[in-house]
Amino acid sequence: MSLKSIHALRGISGLILLVALWWLLTVPFSEGTGMVRRFAPGPALITLVEMLGGAEIWTHIGVSLQRVFVGLGFALVIGVPLGLLLGGSARLNATFSPAFQFLRMVSPLSWMPIAVIAFGVGNQPVYFLLAFAAVWPIMLNTIAGVRALDPRWLQLSKSLAATKWETLRGVILPGVLGHVLTGARLAIGIVWIVLVPCEMLGVTAGLGYFILDTRDRLAYHELMATIVLIGILGFILDWIFREVCQLWSKA
Repeated sequence: MSLKSIHALRGISGLILLVALWWLLTVPFSEGTGMVRRFAPGPALITLVEMLGGAEIWTHIGVSLQRVFVGLGFALVIGVPLGLLLGGSARLNATFSPAFQFLRMVSPLSWMPIAVIAFGVGNQPVYFLLAFAAVWPIMLNTIAGVRALDPRWLQLSKSLAATKWETLRGVILPGVLGHVLTGARLAIGIVWIVLVPCEMLGVTAGLGYFILDTRDRLAYHELMATIVLIGILGFILDWIFREVCQLWSKA
């Protein structure tokens, strides 16, 4: 058996143990008709399969993924240029780094009331909050990528009389892309966590909205099934970004 197969089996065993712990916390020590039993794994997993066979949940998944990638796109557009500037200029980094570190430590969710006041209800405040959450790991990893560039590459570019744009396009961007991808992977995990509470901001679709809807309908099996679904989708997103990072590192 290959090392990769062994690693996969260990991962599966960990997931099985997690489901077993879930069962222990909800079934053996609760009454058959009690509230706790409504959160048991058996009904939740059956409900998840049924939900995936319908169209409604896919609509919510599509809306949530759209918001994630739009927020991540805004974060890339803002974070990469900032990272290039701060990484390439010690003076700019010394001036703005304390302010950015301060903002980075403020929870994105604390901006929710201000986002609603500024943008109203709907997608706009959600995009803002997701972008705010994602921009910091992207910016910091871009800064690290600029600082990790081999100075000889820059010297070679200068000796060939390359313009600043040619140096940026041919030397700096390819050199920092691996760090940007790592930052994007970290950002997608943060964004996925922040997404659910953000989708409780007066929107009418999305996985966060659907959780509130199941709570209001007292559909606890659907609520737990949605939580499991959020975990599965987050795992898949992280796996995709991890594979992209590994492919780039091997290129």
